[in-house]
Amino acid sequence: MDDYKDRLRKLAIRDEELVAAMLASEPTREELALDAKTHALVCLSTTVAVDGGQASYQHAVECALAAGITTEEIVDTLFAVASLTGVPRAVSAAPKLGLALGYDVDSALEGVDA
Repeated sequence: MDDYKDRLRKLAIRDEELVAAMLASEPTREELALDAKTHALVCLSTTVAVDGGQASYQHAVECALAAGITTEEIVDTLFAVASLTGVPRAVSAAPKLGLALGYDVDSALEGVDA
């Protein structure tokens, strides 16, 4: 049986060994059929989708930058997933993503008339 079929089947039945391996640690790119940039963008997109905390954004951005993704591409990823996650989630993500990139959106907004 093809490896991907076996993995999907085991996940669908909540195979305890597979689930334990998945939860033990973040899979490395070498374990997945994804290049470094794709893996990093998936992690960033997921962080937005689940409304991750600041530490999750920091980790996702560090991985993205290490994979050679530009700050523009990181911000564009937020815009790209907004239609799927919803505008409120994107609005919530913007300050966290900004901080992870070294830009304090909230401070920049202080004193700006709405």
